[in-house]
Amino acid sequence: MASYLQIEDLTKSYGDRMLFSSVTFGVNQGDKIGLIAKNGTGKSTLLRIIAGLESPDSGNVTFRSDLRTAIVEQTPHFNPGDTVIQAALDSDNAASRVITEYEKALASGDTDKINEAVHRMDAENAWDYDDRMKQLLHQLRVTDMQAPMHTLSGGQQKRVAIARAILANPDLIILDEPTNHLDIEIIEWLESYLTRQNVTLLMVTHDRYFLDRVCTKIIEIDMERIFTYDGNYDYYLRRRAERLETLNAELAKVKNTLRREQEWMRRQPQARAGKAKYRIDAFYDLKERSHADYTERNVALDHIGSGYIGSKIFEAAHISKRFGDKVILDDFNYIFSRYEKLGIIGRNGAGKSTFIKMLQGIVPQDCGEWNIGETVRFGYYSQDGMKFNESQKVIDAISEIADYIVIDDKHRYTPMQFLTHFLFSPADQQKYIHTLSGGERSRLHLATVLMRQPNFLILDEPTNDLDIVTLGILEDYLSKFKGCLIVISHDRFFLDSIVDHLFVFEGDGHIKDFPGNYTDYRNFMAEQARMQRDQKAPKAATPVREQKPHTERPAKLSFKEQREFEALSAEIDTLTEEKRTLESQFASGEELSDVAAMSARYDEISSILDEKELRWLELSERT
Repeated sequence: MASYLQIEDLTKSYGDRMLFSSVTFGVNQGDKIGLIAKNGTGKSTLLRIIAGLESPDSGNVTFRSDLRTAIVEQTPHFNPGDTVIQAALDSDNAASRVITEYEKALASGDTDKINEAVHRMDAENAWDYDDRMKQLLHQLRVTDMQAPMHTLSGGQQKRVAIARAILANPDLIILDEPTNHLDIEIIEWLESYLTRQNVTLLMVTHDRYFLDRVCTKIIEIDMERIFTYDGNYDYYLRRRAERLETLNAELAKVKNTLRREQEWMRRQPQARAGKAKYRIDAFYDLKERSHADYTERNVALDHIGSGYIGSKIFEAAHISKRFGDKVILDDFNYIFSRYEKLGIIGRNGAGKSTFIKMLQGIVPQDCGEWNIGETVRFGYYSQDGMKFNESQKVIDAISEIADYIVIDDKHRYTPMQFLTHFLFSPADQQKYIHTLSGGERSRLHLATVLMRQPNFLILDEPTNDLDIVTLGILEDYLSKFKGCLIVISHDRFFLDSIVDHLFVFEGDGHIKDFPGNYTDYRNFMAEQARMQRDQKAPKAATPVREQKPHTERPAKLSFKEQREFEALSAEIDTLTEEKRTLESQFASGEELSDVAAMSARYDEISSILDEKELRWLELSERT
C-alpha cells in the first residue's frame, strides 16, 4: 500500500496541559481509520494539525507530494453570502469555476451571458460534474441550490460540507464528528457511501455503529500516547481490554519487585557496599514505573438517583401545533406510563425538538392540553446546551443552584464533591466556563440536569459532545433509571441500548408509534420494502404506515429515475440471491476456505441491500 502521509514525533500542549507527546503513525492508501479518545485529550486538535489548520509544538506531518485531501470539520465554515452551489464547489477545480459562472448567468437571465456560459461548460466537459453535484446534494436532501448558506441550519450546512468534500474527489478525507447534526437516514447513507468507496479516511466519531461498519483500523489516544488496532471498533474493544489487563499485571509485578528491592535499599550502606551500581539504578527505575496509574477516571453516576414518580404521569389530549403551513402535531393523543423509555427519530426539521419543548410548556400548543401528574419533575438536556454565564467558574455554576445535593439518606454531596463525579477535578472546577471544551460543557450541563433528581428525563441529542466511554456509562445509568425517559438521538447504538419503543416523526404532523428499538424498526422497514417488491404489481403498493393524504402528488419520476427504478429490482434480486447462497454455505457445516472474506462480503451485501431497498421504496412512492 502506498504511503499517503506520515506523522512523526508530534507533540501538542496547551499551557501546562499535555494532549499528546511524540506521536508517530502513518496513513496508507485504503486505510479507514477511526481516532478514539476521551474528551479533552486532543482528537480534534490532532486532525486540525494534520489538515494544516493548527500548528504542533514539535514534530512533522509529511504528505505525499500529489495527495488530494478534503476535511469536514465538526462545525464547517462557509462564506455566509455564498449559495449552496457555490459552497459545494471546489474553487481550485476548473469545472467548478465554469459551473459557478453558469449558475450566475442563469440567475441573471441575460441570454448572452447564458450562451457564453453554456459554451464554456461544453469546453470544460462540466455537464457531468454539474449533474453529479446536484445528484449528490439531492441524495443529501439539500434541494434549494440557490439558498444562501447563512439561512441553512447546522445539519444542512454539515450536509453541504460533506458534498463539497466528496465532490473534490480527494485521495484522503478527514472527518471530525461527521454524524453530528445529521439525522439517521443521512448517517446511514454516508455510512454506506464510505463503506463502498475506495477512499482513504481519517476520522473522529463517537457513533459506534459507524465506527464498526466503516473503519478497518482504530487509533486510540491514551496516556498522551497512541495505540493502534488493526480492525474495527468491536475488535478494538477486545484488544484494548487485553492491553489494560496486561498493563495492570505488569504493574503488579513491578510493585512486588519494588517491595523486595526496598528491603535491600533500607539496609546499612555497608551491606550494600560492593553491590553492582546497576541494581541501585534499577531500583529507582522500578520506583518510577510503580507510579503509573492505569485506573480509568470515568463519569460516576452510580449514586445519582431519581425522585419518586406517582402512577399518574403525563397525558396529551388532542394536541395540535403548526408554524404557518408546516404541521408539527395534528390531534396528538398519548398517555405516558411509569418507567417508560421512549426514543424519538425522524428527519431534521420534522418537529422533534419542538415536540419536547411543547411537552414541558416551553413552546405553547395551538390547541389541546397536557395533563401532568403532581409528582412529575422534569429534567431537560437540550441539544442547544445550557445558557451558562461564561464569566463564571465551573464550581459557581453548581453552587448557585444548590449548596448541597441530597440524593438520599446515605448520599449528600457538596457542589465540589458532586462535580468530581463528572470528572471535574478541584483544579478544573476553578476554570472559567468560556475556557471549557465542548465535552466539558456537555458534562457540566448533564451535572446540572441530574443534580435536581428528575423523574421525567428528556434528552435532546445527548451524544453530540460526549466521548464513547461517557456514553457507555450514561447508557447504563439510563437503562436503570427509575422514571420516565424520552430521548431524541441520531445515535443508533444509544437508542438500541435504552429505549422500549419509538415515536417516528414522519412529517405533516403524523407520529408513528413503533414497538421496539431502532434496529427493530430498520429491519421492519426493510421487510416492508421486500414485501412490496415481491408483489410484482405494476405499481408499488403504498408503504405500510399511517399517513395523511397529500394535497399535491409528488413529482413523477424523470426518465433517468425510471431507468434507475427498473434496474434496482434486478440488482436487489441478484444481491438477495447471493446473500442466500452465503447463508446456505455458512449453515452447511462444511469447512470454508476463506471465512473472513465471505463474512466481509455478507456484511457488504447487507449494507448495499438496505440502501437499494430504501431507494427503491423512495422511487416506488412516485410511480
